[in-house]
Amino acid sequence: MQTVSLSFYRFPRVRDRIWAFAMMGLARPAIARLDGIGFWKLCGAGTGEGFTPVPDTAVYAILAVWDSAARARQQTQSAAIYRRYQRRASESWTVYLTPTSARGAWSGQSPFRPDAASDSGPIAALTRATLRPRTMLRFWRRVPRISAVIGDNRDVAFKIGIGEVPWLHQVTFSIWPDAGTMAEFARRDGPHAQAIRAVREGNWFREELYARFNVQGAEGTWQGRPPLARIGEQT
Repeated sequence: MQTVSLSFYRFPRVRDRIWAFAMMGLARPAIARLDGIGFWKLCGAGTGEGFTPVPDTAVYAILAVWDSAARARQQTQSAAIYRRYQRRASESWTVYLTPTSARGAWSGQSPFRPDAASDSGPIAALTRATLRPRTMLRFWRRVPRISAVIGDNRDVAFKIGIGEVPWLHQVTFSIWPDAGTMAEFARRDGPHAQAIRAVREGNWFREELYARFNVQGAEGTWQGRPPLARIGEQT
């Protein structure tokens, strides 16, 4: 069964931030050689909730698609390149995901193979878009309002904005207690719904991908605690 890992790392020291930025290029050969890996991306993050055009130089992420859950856990915990990130970071968190639906493309590929299982338990949503340069300003003007709404939503266990290239590539990732709470947020007629309508009407994206996942488990902490613990506290 295909398993997707998404690993986040925080680097508070300036020298480690410089190292992490350099690894956006230098880590590529080592990651590409890992046994069992398929599609993968190295990403930076935005400030605040992550959904801003201002880069957060302290946070970086590695997304990888693996041929099995066992391989995903083994490589993210033991592979030399992942261990280098862990040693440098003050904090790290990796979440393991099984795709349940996906449509669209990422860098011309369809990276996720949805499993036949339905959404159950904690649900993760990932959107990825390549912005058309002519629409960048309109897109980023809407982002602060959307970020505020997501930040105020107590149902969201984890949320972050990441991307391969600042301003042009945008990835949003969030985790919800169940499919119902995520669907309710998506349907609500607020800044998020309004932005989706504007995107559709204006053809803002050159490429886009939407995917949903079942959350299989996680390792580590983020902001001092395991993010999935929030779901248990809310049930």
